[in-house]
Amino acid sequence: MTAAGQAQTGPAPSGTTRPARLPAGVDAWLSRAVPELQGNLRHELIAGGRSNLTYRTTDAAGHVVVLRRPPLGDHPATAHDVLREARILRGLHGHLPVPRVLAVEETGEVAGAPLVVLEHLDGTVLRSPADVERHTTEADRARIGPTLVDALVALHGLDPDVIGLGGLAHRRDYVTRQLGRWHENWHRTRIRDLPDLQTAHEHLVATAPEQSRSGIVHGDFRLDNCMLDRRWRVQGVLDWELTTVGDPLADVGQLLVYWAQAGDAARALHDPATVLPGFSTRDELLARYCLATGTDAARIDYFVAYNWWKTACIVEGVHTRVAQGAMSGGDRTAASFAEQAAALAGRAATLAAALRRR
Repeated sequence: MTAAGQAQTGPAPSGTTRPARLPAGVDAWLSRAVPELQGNLRHELIAGGRSNLTYRTTDAAGHVVVLRRPPLGDHPATAHDVLREARILRGLHGHLPVPRVLAVEETGEVAGAPLVVLEHLDGTVLRSPADVERHTTEADRARIGPTLVDALVALHGLDPDVIGLGGLAHRRDYVTRQLGRWHENWHRTRIRDLPDLQTAHEHLVATAPEQSRSGIVHGDFRLDNCMLDRRWRVQGVLDWELTTVGDPLADVGQLLVYWAQAGDAARALHDPATVLPGFSTRDELLARYCLATGTDAARIDYFVAYNWWKTACIVEGVHTRVAQGAMSGGDRTAASFAEQAAALAGRAATLAAALRRR
């Protein structure tokens, strides 16, 4: 399977809002910016609509690159910044497995938004149980969780200066900033009341821990944002648009929330890949991270609750955009996203309330 990777809350969008064609000027710009491309370009949307749009671009000779641009529709001014993502990838190259940045169009004149061209990595992205069954054995799956944790440990060991974010390293208010940001985004776009989302936010604000250290936070670290090679090692960590400097345990909480297990009553992803037999358990992933970093496992509880809440905010935003016709839900309805967001918010409220009772 060849893919560039992109975080999704469900299947890739389809229908009338799917941008099947890029503006005519894009091909001419690509031919100038990436000389190895030889014309007759074909663009395939491999992910998008709910996050940055990602295309696989192939030329007449079979050369492949990855093209990214911000999503269509209304979104926060600081979100989906592909230029910032490109700067981060350039800083990480050589320190962590990431795709190379081949070209950047900063002005937005070519496509109505900035463009970034990335190296195409030939590997496997596991997004669903069907992908897992198609590409792996149970023995393969046992190797995947540990390699993801090792990549996360390597990331958290880097100095923020390597990606040009050293100026943020002195901050110790990551959780407060993130709670404010996602809460504001939800209030700005919401079309319904979701009491559990508000309740969870209040509990999380009241129990926010002191930040012990600052490190690079990916912001959306999960299985389907990692490309794996034939030996099931991480070949590329993808989707850096939410990256900042903050408490690295936020990434650990995110990974655990997305790492669904069979029998879970609530799931952060609509169709999670990790429910099949053979994958590590969440406890095993956490133990590996804590052993490698000297982290106290008890500190993770807050970040697990926080990430249930953050994911609920994200899915509720998708629900709003689908309900308003600003994007397609693929084969899912607005009501499906509304139900998912409510379940996530309920899980967040329960865990956040437990933190406050301690």
